[in-house]
Amino acid sequence: MSGTKGTQGPSLFPTLLYADAKAAIEQLTSAFGFTAAAVHEGDGGMVAHAELTFGNGAVMLGSKGRGGPFDQAMKGSGTAGVYVVVDDVDAHHRRAVEHGVEILMPPTDQDYGSRDYMARDAEGNVWSFGTYAPEI
Repeated sequence: MSGTKGTQGPSLFPTLLYADAKAAIEQLTSAFGFTAAAVHEGDGGMVAHAELTFGNGAVMLGSKGRGGPFDQAMKGSGTAGVYVVVDDVDAHHRRAVEHGVEILMPPTDQDYGSRDYMARDAEGNVWSFGTYAPEI
């Protein structure tokens, strides 16, 4: 089965859990330029589910410790790495630096033709931003 009938756009969505999902949403929107398309809070103000868009893609996230099958499955899991295609790597990098993001690799031209940089979010996930767009 390949998705829901009638849907357009991406069919893959990285999904992350954060100890402080509200702070993660703030960092991802202010420093990396994501747009909060949906943020649903559950008990005690925890983020039950959020969708942040970038271009024609999105990442879903929520708070750790909410209970439920996904939270249990992710318990004890490590950080994740997510790759995001951007048009202007240098401008995107400057924005991240202005917001105090930890840069792991500055903008670098790759042998395969991409220009990329790598950053770590406040909870250790590695975000790569570059010009390479896989053909699907």
